[in-house]
Amino acid sequence: MNELAGCCRAYTRIVLRLRAQAEAEARNPAPAPGPASQAPSSPPSRRAPSLQRGTSRASSRAPSQSPSYTATIHTSVRAAQSPLFRLRRAPLLQAFVPSPEGDWLSDQSVLACEEELKTAGVTHLLRAGDVVWDVAVGDEGNIGRMIWDGAYLIDLDYTWSRMGDLPRYLPTLAFPPSYFHRVIRTQGSGNPICHIDIAPWGDEIASNLQLLQDRTRTETPQGNHHMVVRWVHRSSFTIIPSAPNKPVRIPPMPNVGPGPNHGVWFIDPGWYGRVVVEAEGTNEGIAELQKRCGRAFPPRAVGARAGGEPVPEVRSFVFRILRERSRPGEIWIRTVPDKERLR
Repeated sequence: MNELAGCCRAYTRIVLRLRAQAEAEARNPAPAPGPASQAPSSPPSRRAPSLQRGTSRASSRAPSQSPSYTATIHTSVRAAQSPLFRLRRAPLLQAFVPSPEGDWLSDQSVLACEEELKTAGVTHLLRAGDVVWDVAVGDEGNIGRMIWDGAYLIDLDYTWSRMGDLPRYLPTLAFPPSYFHRVIRTQGSGNPICHIDIAPWGDEIASNLQLLQDRTRTETPQGNHHMVVRWVHRSSFTIIPSAPNKPVRIPPMPNVGPGPNHGVWFIDPGWYGRVVVEAEGTNEGIAELQKRCGRAFPPRAVGARAGGEPVPEVRSFVFRILRERSRPGEIWIRTVPDKERLR
């Protein structure tokens, strides 16, 4: 048991060391080596050309597989090439804490995982968004995976899927769009849940809104594929910094703690460009979009309680990133209606 815990601590230290090394290499890229580094030239010899060092007697002879005297190729393994860590992707750290309650981690088990990180001596190296996996509970779905929020380990959100999604306590715009890809596994279509406040761009979304027909490819339970035509509300907005090298600040969101930059969250440059927003082409779909845009749309008629008081409209920040349509400079997201909620 202690040996397994020690192995997980060592693995975590290695991954974080690889991250630091890869980021240092990205900040200070080494010059690209030439095809071959020539050995220092020697003074001209008075010997006959056929007797000079390094001259081959038969030009048709195949080159040797062993290193030669006159030409050597220097190669080095870069940290960014390691399979344990990739730049702009969440690291998957490990801890070994057996859970007496099975697959579900209790509060005591989560605290024990935090103690393992302290024992490994890596707490000061952790960042918000780092993923920690308790390997003692198995590797099915996202079992045993937690997110570091900057101070504590928090569990995944099981509101929208039984496999678990990113919690609402972390703003998705603060991380690259593919930051958690294959680290936090996604159920079904592979389009992950994200939490984005689009209200700052509400006016732009309202002005670009269109009702369009869209063709999508769906799969039947028998495995056949069909093209389905559906109506969608589609709009877009643009995220650009006000000045070069000046980060864009994320407005405060409910349930989101202070950010790592003096309490502020900034939008990751991977989101810079055009963001396409989709909603169902129904009255309910446009209502879901309006709930996310703040006061950009005219106020809708709402119901009332028994006493006649109007029911306050709760804003929503839940979307799905559409991976198949997204590309660098253009990210597609779709509203997630409340009817998809599991609990």
